[in-house]
Amino acid sequence: MCGIVGYIGDKKAYPVLIKGLSRLEYRGYDSAGIALMSNEEDLRVYKRQGKVQDLVDFVDGMDIEGNVGIGHTRWATHGLPNDVNAHPHFSGDGDIVLVHNGIIENYDIIKKELIKRGHVFKSETDTEVLVHLIEDIKNNSTVSLEEAVRIALNEVHGAYAIVALSKHEPNKIIAAKKSSPLVIGMGEDEYYLASDATPIVEYTKNVVYLEDEQIAIIDRNNGLRIISISNKEVSPYVQELEMQLEELEKGGYDHFMLKEIYEQPRAIHDSFRGRLNAQEGWISLGGIRDFEERIAEANRIIIIACGTSWHAGLVGEYYIEDLARIPVEVEYASEFRYRNPIIRPNDVVIAISQSGETADTLAALKMAKEKGATLLGIVNVVGSTISRVTDAGSYTHAGPEIGVASTKAFTTQVTLMAMLAMMLAKKRKTVTEERFNTLLNEMEALPSKIEKLLESNDYIRGIAEIYKDAQNALYLGRGSSFPIALEGALKLKEISYIHAEGYPAAEMKHGPIALIDENMPVFVIATKGENYEKVVSNIQEVKARKGKLVAIVTQGDVTVKNIADHYIEIPDTDEMIVPILATIPWQLISYHIAVMRECNVDQPRNLAKSVTVE
Repeated sequence: MCGIVGYIGDKKAYPVLIKGLSRLEYRGYDSAGIALMSNEEDLRVYKRQGKVQDLVDFVDGMDIEGNVGIGHTRWATHGLPNDVNAHPHFSGDGDIVLVHNGIIENYDIIKKELIKRGHVFKSETDTEVLVHLIEDIKNNSTVSLEEAVRIALNEVHGAYAIVALSKHEPNKIIAAKKSSPLVIGMGEDEYYLASDATPIVEYTKNVVYLEDEQIAIIDRNNGLRIISISNKEVSPYVQELEMQLEELEKGGYDHFMLKEIYEQPRAIHDSFRGRLNAQEGWISLGGIRDFEERIAEANRIIIIACGTSWHAGLVGEYYIEDLARIPVEVEYASEFRYRNPIIRPNDVVIAISQSGETADTLAALKMAKEKGATLLGIVNVVGSTISRVTDAGSYTHAGPEIGVASTKAFTTQVTLMAMLAMMLAKKRKTVTEERFNTLLNEMEALPSKIEKLLESNDYIRGIAEIYKDAQNALYLGRGSSFPIALEGALKLKEISYIHAEGYPAAEMKHGPIALIDENMPVFVIATKGENYEKVVSNIQEVKARKGKLVAIVTQGDVTVKNIADHYIEIPDTDEMIVPILATIPWQLISYHIAVMRECNVDQPRNLAKSVTVE
């Protein structure tokens, strides 16, 4: 959840660390801190509650020299966001500093034992306990920093990505990970460390992704060495980054979220580029080609995900059951792993995650693997943990998504689910050739239709102006548009802090209708399709109770236009494509309302982009 950055080499470390922390701030922004080292005995730590800029302001005029350093942006787990709980944390003797992403589950037991041995703690964090444990082992066993880290990690339970420095070993950085991402960038006689590749891409394309329970020893004189926590040597596997630096900049937009909304035509095109061809009539997902038969013959598909990705899974459920006629269950990964689920060897488990690092999803995958299921991953980040632990999968190719509220990652996930459903339907012969070709054409036309829809941005901003002061909102949809109602409500909650709920339109009268009055905006997807007349009836129920109605309608619709207070037209399209198109207006509504309410759009309070802790 937090962001980690590190550097060792001939450059000044401070600019690298600050720029890296700024790029990682979407992972955590309760507090930020750095440690810098020039030579033996010269280890300085600066940390501050608040954002990275608060740290920059704090260190102005201070000693920021040094060619070795580590930094951290925090998303609080143990202890309030304040200066004391901010990372890096010192050992009791001041020799070691450490930054940490994750949770040490048995920290309290270790802390009590260390207190008995005379250790004094200043913070409320589990991280300080870990650095004191490393100190205790290092001093009492008279071992090197890396050996003390290795021994300590054999005693802790939980998730971690850590980077540590010792002022008595000034040419060395130690890093380790378990269930929390950590990547090492390799330059010329220099090394970079980070929670993800965003701070590294500016300096090098060559990276090593640490695997679970691996420790990296980076020495300025001897280079990179990797061992396991059981002390076995590991050969580093160097990969080349595909990310481009310009993808990490706002590119003239006021916020990353708006930029990423406008990137969706390109992102969706990239997600199906080379994977389908309407003219030739084929679809192929290369990443799962070797597993097509197994998926097509599965008794059941289980989709596991969290947050927005769970909504993408719900849309996928409609797609796969409708087209391919395979039973699908969609589960919150956080619940699935704890309820002793029934998983059989002929089940296929699909994990959906933007980051590919979501802790609950990874844990659920590992449980499914133990029970013999086939594992597929749909992720955005190349080289992420989920992409490595699954049997096969597909990348969404959305490009880096910096805004905490997911936009292009969601629509590319849904695009991938549509392609998977179409591929399975073709293989199982559960769809006519005519229907299959229609869907291929609709998919290819999707980016241009989104571009057309984005031309309504100013009009949608006007609707947002009307409802920016609402206290509550209701989102409604039917069929495969129901998950889009959930997603629309989530976006509004995440970035504008307006309470919002998503419901199937028919369920409105089973409770939510009691909330509707002249102050309650109701956002509804009312496009032409199988459930159109029923949705119109639900709309009439809203209007009869003086609710304010904002409707997404098919271009050329007359009926709903005459009922709704406001309407947003989307291009006429196949009903299966509607969920992707209907997502765009809800994203824009949420964005503009959040801006008008002066909320921090890209970094909403209490949220972080990648949830790598339970």
